[in-house]
Amino acid sequence: MEQITSLFVHKVIAQADDSLDKRAFLRSVGVDPDVPIDPKFMVAAIDYYEFFANVVRADPNGRELPLRVGATMRCENYGAFGLAWKSALNLRGSCERAVRYARVLTSVTSYEIRETDEGVYMSLHRDGDRSELGLRLSNEASIASIAAISQEVSASTFQPLAIYFKHECPGSAASHEHHFGCPVHFAEKMDALLISHDTMRAANRVGDPDIVTFLDSHLDEQLSKFDDNASLERRVRKQLSRLLSQGIPTVSSIASHFGMSGRTLQRRLSDRGYSFQSLVDESRRELAERLLKDTEYSLVDVAFMTGFSDQSAFNRAFKRWAGQTPRSFRIGA
Repeated sequence: MEQITSLFVHKVIAQADDSLDKRAFLRSVGVDPDVPIDPKFMVAAIDYYEFFANVVRADPNGRELPLRVGATMRCENYGAFGLAWKSALNLRGSCERAVRYARVLTSVTSYEIRETDEGVYMSLHRDGDRSELGLRLSNEASIASIAAISQEVSASTFQPLAIYFKHECPGSAASHEHHFGCPVHFAEKMDALLISHDTMRAANRVGDPDIVTFLDSHLDEQLSKFDDNASLERRVRKQLSRLLSQGIPTVSSIASHFGMSGRTLQRRLSDRGYSFQSLVDESRRELAERLLKDTEYSLVDVAFMTGFSDQSAFNRAFKRWAGQTPRSFRIGA
């Protein structure tokens, strides 16, 4: 079951209008309103999304609630994860900690750093239907949270160059652009902040390499508790699917995403009865079948998006996997 820390539930309720029955809303997701906040207490992601949507619908100023929630986040709210973000030497180091340790807060979201000439994209990845209000609200709150804690820790003024959301614009982008102080783009291919190279390199106020080393060790220990037999394999396959259109990822690049060496990743997969190559093949097949069944992309496009250099190679591989050609599979799907 996908889960999210109950910390976010409390943050949403704290920013909601006082006319709401906040205790009832907390109980609706299994959170005891009389128990102190415990970030380690998790709630089901599907329940959290429904809760968030219901609060927004009931709140007189609900549409801006995710931005208000994100703006209130501070490093101290996140426990050891927040301290690791704060003590990193620069903002890039902070973001790298999110890439590596987001799993201690949620099993539904992962992060990615992508360098470009125009700046650095700090992207969040979260599966789900963007037509669902709760998921859209959660994504907006997460992006606003990153902006808030980046401003908290950076010694320079934090100002993103642009914000991107996958979902459609909720009427007007004016309130979002006022909040972030930059252009906000909707209906894009990613949920992300675009940050300048200089801002990413700027020193954090209290960066400390010794504290970073200590906290990384602590978070690695916490992370290992979540790393059950299924989760590592599932997370590797999810990351592979995201990168296939750029070519077949190397084991070292995937391992780096999870904060480990290629040799360590291969060993952990082997201990669970998997090989990296088998997961690559499974990811390509699953992605190909989904694209053939649920989209109208051409066979050439599907071949490219699953990491093949040409359609003939894709046809041969797909026939080996499924016992039929991609065209036959699509017709029969």
